[in-house]
Formats: sequence, C-alpha cells, structure tokens
Amino acid sequence: MRRLLSVIALAALLAAVPASGPAQAPAADKPALAHLKAYIEVFNAAAPGGMRDYFLSHLADQALKTIPLEQRLTRFRNAKSQLKTLAIERVVSDEPLQASALAKAGDGQFLLVRVTTEKASPFKLMTLTLEIVDDPANIVPPEPKADEKELVAAIRGFLEAQTKADEFSGVALVAKDSRIVFHEAYGLADRDKKIPNRKDTKFNLGSINKIFTRAAIYQLARLGKLTLGDPIKKFLQDYPNADAAGKVTIRHLLNMTSGIGDFFGDRFDATPKEKIRTLQDYLPLFADQPLEFEPGTSNKYSNGGYIVLGLIIEKASGVDYYAYVRENIFKPCGMTDTDAFERDAGTPNLALGYTREEGAAAGPWVLNFATLPERGSSAGGGYSTAADLLKFVTAVKDGKIYLPDAPKGIGIAGGAPGINSVIEWNPRNGTCVIVLTNFDPPTAGNAARRITSWLPL
Repeated sequence: MRRLLSVIALAALLAAVPASGPAQAPAADKPALAHLKAYIEVFNAAAPGGMRDYFLSHLADQALKTIPLEQRLTRFRNAKSQLKTLAIERVVSDEPLQASALAKAGDGQFLLVRVTTEKASPFKLMTLTLEIVDDPANIVPPEPKADEKELVAAIRGFLEAQTKADEFSGVALVAKDSRIVFHEAYGLADRDKKIPNRKDTKFNLGSINKIFTRAAIYQLARLGKLTLGDPIKKFLQDYPNADAAGKVTIRHLLNMTSGIGDFFGDRFDATPKEKIRTLQDYLPLFADQPLEFEPGTSNKYSNGGYIVLGLIIEKASGVDYYAYVRENIFKPCGMTDTDAFERDAGTPNLALGYTREEGAAAGPWVLNFATLPERGSSAGGGYSTAADLLKFVTAVKDGKIYLPDAPKGIGIAGGAPGINSVIEWNPRNGTCVIVLTNFDPPTAGNAARRITSWLPL
C-alpha cells in the first residue's frame, strides 16, 4: 500500500469528462442517470468518432467552454487505455439532476462515477467525474441535510463515533464559499505521549503535494521559463536514461503518460531512509530504468515522473524546489504551516503516522517511520494543515494560483501507510471538504465521502 491514487492523477486522466451521446436524449424525468449509463455504453464501445460525437451532441455549452473538446478526447483516450471497460455494479443515487454509480473497471479497480446536469431543459451534462474507490462497501447514497446545523451535527456525530472506535484520527474541515462551517480535530497526534490532534496540527499529505508541483510548473510556463512541450533533456542533460530524456516532455510528466515508473520498490526499500533528503536522492531509485511504454501511448501513475518535474522546476527557476514552492506557492496563499519538513528537524505540532499491517482490518497501530523518506518531495510527503489547504483552494478559486482545470473544481487525495488526506472542492455549489488523517487509507477517503453525501446537491 504505497499510495492511494490521487485524484489529481484522475484529473489528468478522467475527471470532468461529460457523459452524453449521439443516441437518444436522456429521459426528461431522469436525465442524469440516463447520461451516466449512456457514457458507459460509449466508453465500452470505443467506436471511431463515437466519443467526439458524444461530446458535441450532449455536452452543455458552458462545460465545453471550460474544458475544450480536444482536451476531453485526450483524457478519454488515456482513461480507456488504463481502465479498458466500465461495468455498473450498482446505482448509488438517482436524482433528476445528479446521479452516481459504483462501477468496476476492466483492470479490476472500482470507481464511483458521478454526473450532474444543467438545471433546466435540455438538461445537458455539466460534469462527470470518476473517483477510484478503495472500499466499495463504504459508498453511500447522498442524504443532503436540511441546514448547516443539521450538517454539523451529522459530521460531529460520525467522527466522534469513528474516533471512539479507533477508526479515525485527524482533522476535518468543511467550508461554503471559503467560509468555514465545520473545523474540528479528533484522536492523537502522538499515541505514546497522548498528545491530541489540534485544528492546526500538520499532517503528512502524501500525493496531495503533486498539486503544488503542478501549480509551480504552470507558473513557470506563464513566466516563459519553460513550455509543456519541452523534453526532459532541455533541463536535465545528465538524466540517467537518455531515451527518456529525449522523448518525455513536461506534458507527459504532468499527465502521467511518460512511461517513467515509480521510485517505490526494492531499491527504495533497501535505501536507508535518512539518506533520502533531496530530489536528487530519489533519482537512483528509478531514473535509469527503461520506459514502461512509449510516451503518450498509455497512462500509468508515476511518482518518479513528479520527481523529474521537481528537478525541472529547480533548473528552470534556479532555486531549490522546496524554496521555490515555499516562496511562490505557499507564501502568496498565506500557507504558513506548509512545507516538506525533515523528520529529524524537530518541527513542532506534526502528527505521527500510524499504520496497521497491510490487509489487516484490526490489530495494533504502529509508527510508519520505516516507510518514510527523511524528507518528502515534489511527488508527495510534505505537511500542511486543513486551514492552509483551504487557503490554497481559495487562491485557486480567486485566480491567484493558476491551474487550468480549476473551473471544474479540485478532487485530490494522498495515501500511504499512516497517511491519508483528501481535498474535495466543488465550485458548482461552493463547498470544500478537507480531511487529514494520520491513519491508513481509506480513513480520510471514507470520512470525506460520508461528509460529501450530506452536502447540498
């Protein structure tokens, strides 16, 4: 259990791919579910030109303006390459303007497919998202609460019960239009010393850090320091794999279509973790390996690719990666409690991570230090607070931080032993759910999904 596939990767592959088709228009009484089912039919058929016709015929004009057709088609091709097929296991919710279903992909993964439509006829699609699900049994239908008081009571009751059962430890924050509605801490940051988590406790984010790396790349592109079509070799002339250096572009790295593999594996396991302190320290763990596929022809989650992006940021900016994101991403957002803290630095108010043996539903919680590098990276492993992450989301919403997919929202998760964090921002209804935990996945994912099910539609 190295990581939970972050939804930033899904954003590069799948998210916000509208579902509609050249077939008959969806039924007026249940347009959302009809769109969802039709999308899966076209996804599985993969007829030449089918998805292009699908988008042009049934996508709302505003959605197509937000994300252009060619970008959507690229995402579809990447999704098809990875998932192969989609089969509905069960319908989770079926409302006229929104629907969701649990689906099983051809590669064995489970996904939650969610759609929303326009509020008025002809009820064309506004959004469709695919979220990888660790625990299909935890998928619950929406149960929107009547008001904020009822919502807060439901969240508090759920998290208190989970904490009492020793199944939750962390912080949850819910905001509406950047106004905090709920923000509470539960469980222990240090179980041996009985130090409780606080609302300002810093948690390891896992792969959520990738969104900061993406923001830095787009920032440097807008400054003219790089282009997304630049190959690795333009910045890293001594990259260990010359084939990859010439073929792989920054765009490939961002979209997980590079063919570069992961740095987790036998080499990582054999390396003393205190020796992994810089981005350069990660390179020997993966960079000399052959590409797993020709760049742009397939898609596979790549922590290694995001290490390379971090090194490109260093070369393009002329400063250390950690310094760059601190000065150009965190500080402009007011994120004073966010950084890639070294384990031996004695940073105050950090939550220690606790894990159970992989596959064990119960048993003692033990520290996750054996799996942690000394310092996180551009691929993940930095620390932040829920309040700081809300500041980041607000900066994206307000245009202070540029992410090209921001109009459709943010859905991103990070996970590893003793680490699980989730951000879900929906600009359609203005809600943001942030859950940070120091327990294994899917602790935060389960909590965030439950909280999301109680939000207004």
